[in-house]
Amino acid sequence: MFLGDYVDRGKRSADVLEYLLGLSLSDPDAVVCLMGNHERMMLDFLDQPQKAGPRWLRYGGIETLESYGITGIDADASKEELYEACEELWDAMPEGLEPWLRYLPLQWSSGNLHCVHAALDPAHTIKQQLSEVMLWGCDSFMNTPRNDGNWVVHGHTVVDRPVWEHSRVSLDTGCYFTDELTAAAFTNNTCRIL
Repeated sequence: MFLGDYVDRGKRSADVLEYLLGLSLSDPDAVVCLMGNHERMMLDFLDQPQKAGPRWLRYGGIETLESYGITGIDADASKEELYEACEELWDAMPEGLEPWLRYLPLQWSSGNLHCVHAALDPAHTIKQQLSEVMLWGCDSFMNTPRNDGNWVVHGHTVVDRPVWEHSRVSLDTGCYFTDELTAAAFTNNTCRIL
């Protein structure tokens, strides 16, 4: 299970995507990759470069483009430069990557354990969650425990150390700037942080 944000978090986004695509295609029953908000921003750029480009570039898109060999663009790029960079990205991506990204799930569940990129709103049932919340989070998530017995495993919000408390397992330790990648193993109702 991977919790999203495979792009925009370093100079090797292209390599990360290629690796995860291959891994998930080799064993789709065992490997689940969830969509993160940065994959959503990348897809929005592919769909509407002039509208979505400035925001994406400010939040790591420049590094992702560079990982595909696309250089010379910055957050103040003109509409023409955004369109050209988008065309170059389409050409640089390996076959099958774009549809794979587009159909990444937002959530995965097993029993009372629910994995999501950013959050599940504690005021709503698991089935009533909005895509926006799963990708971008909500204000109440980090300080309001769920009262329905469900646990949410998530990334997105950087924490100093992994946390397993108050119906949340918070795993994002900001690897792109701390060099600390965190994972968790769940067996027999216990969580082991790796």
